Amino acid sequence: MKQTLFIFLIVSGFASCMQSPSDQVLPILGERDISPAGDTVYPTIPDFSFVDQDSQTVTNATFAGKIYVADFFFIHCPTICPKVKKNGLRIYEKYKNDDRVALLSHSIDIRNDTVAALKRHAEKLGIDAKHWRLVTGDHDEIYGIADNYFSVATEDPDVPGGFDHSGRLILVDKNRHVRSFCDGTNAAEVDRFMKDMDLLLAEQFPK
Repeated sequence: MKQTLFIFLIVSGFASCMQSPSDQVLPILGERDISPAGDTVYPTIPDFSFVDQDSQTVTNATFAGKIYVADFFFIHCPTICPKVKKNGLRIYEKYKNDDRVALLSHSIDIRNDTVAALKRHAEKLGIDAKHWRLVTGDHDEIYGIADNYFSVATEDPDVPGGFDHSGRLILVDKNRHVRSFCDGTNAAEVDRFMKDMDLLLAEQFPK
């Protein structure tokens, strides 16, 4: 099923790129179901509850009326996380004055990335919790929700840092649907991703 989903996501991405800017609409990603009434049911991000760097509870309601960018990381990651956070800061700087946009980073190092550690990391990055939440929480909830974001988060003692995770940045609309993603280590991919963010903003907040 994951292979089928991966192929679907890639095809959807190409289909989106083939449209002209004037008529482009980002697809809703993921496998769809048909309800007994015959309606198409799109996958959504499930209810969640985490704690951010300011010790505040973060739930789906935190992002009501917003689009947001999600990712999975850990502070002492020796491989991809610094590159992803560098590109994440580009997104943060572009949209930090836009209250329709937020960022949500899930720590997968539950033991070491405490609230206090996340606070220090946020200060080091120069970000505020209003626009970029760094969250921790229950181990199974953090790891389980990665699948809903079409991302990867597993513990693996054989990889650097002890965690295998995706460097993917994921775009979620105000209806909890995943609409786009990119390789967060690739600056050109992030450039394209920010264009997708602008498309989604135009769609969901028409003037």
